[in-house]
Amino acid sequence: MSPADAMVASEPPDTAVPPAEPLPDEPPCAPAARAWSARFVRSELAMVFRRRRNLAMLGVLAAVPVLIAVAVRVTDGRPRHGDGSGTGPALFNSITDNGIFVALAAMLVIQTLFLPMATAVVSGESVAGEAHTGTLRYLLAVPVSRTRLLAVKFTAVLAWCLACALTVAIAGVAIGLILFPSGDVTLLSGTTASFADGLYRLLLVVCYVTVMIAAVGAIGLFVSTLTEVPIAAMATTLVVAIASQVMDAVPQLSSIHSWLFSHYWLYFSDLLRDPIATNRIDQGLAVSVAYAALFLALAWAHFSNKDVSS
Repeated sequence: MSPADAMVASEPPDTAVPPAEPLPDEPPCAPAARAWSARFVRSELAMVFRRRRNLAMLGVLAAVPVLIAVAVRVTDGRPRHGDGSGTGPALFNSITDNGIFVALAAMLVIQTLFLPMATAVVSGESVAGEAHTGTLRYLLAVPVSRTRLLAVKFTAVLAWCLACALTVAIAGVAIGLILFPSGDVTLLSGTTASFADGLYRLLLVVCYVTVMIAAVGAIGLFVSTLTEVPIAAMATTLVVAIASQVMDAVPQLSSIHSWLFSHYWLYFSDLLRDPIATNRIDQGLAVSVAYAALFLALAWAHFSNKDVSS
């Protein structure tokens, strides 16, 4: 027998390579990664809504409609049926006709200062706060991408914006129904709608306000990736929001007004007309989403290449 035949004969019969098993549809770690992401979102939301400072801000926001309702009730104790007289915005003039307008008037008050400030605090601290306390490196050490980290942070900011608007709406409706009449709602266009339709329009206002202020949240998240000082990120975000409103109030800058994210903040009043005037509403939503997308992209571009050393 030749040496080659001897080598073949000496090989064990079980050395054949078994057929490859089909690849699974997803890696085994994918379910664990999804579960970890869900826990991460819950942990981030808990951190935002358990802070005493944030709870205090929600309390201040809830107090705004209460103060408005009490002030209107004390100065105008008898219900006034819309005769078109009096001064002040139409929303304030309608409070004594129906308590639901307390929530809508409060939205008008918080939109320009209180809500941007509350959003600037939470969004400005989102990443800078982690870097300041030294926990950012530990967050990035676990199997989570920086993109996912920013997505979770912005999700928490959106939830905070919605919670702020809902707090004002609920507190406004509650105190309004206690101090003022309810029933059919006289819209700003002069037509009458049912109370249920009024609540539905208030919910639309809450959603619109949330989307509008989300642009400030995205700006705050971007600024938060630039610094490790949370106070600086909060202040910068608030200054940007105020600067946008100042430029919007200058007639000489009318050519850029439609490009400012704050220009459309108070157009939620178009939701209180019959039919709903959607032109400015659609423009406002488009501009706010564009600002949010732009600054989220800037935050990702900077943070994904950032050297985290603390």
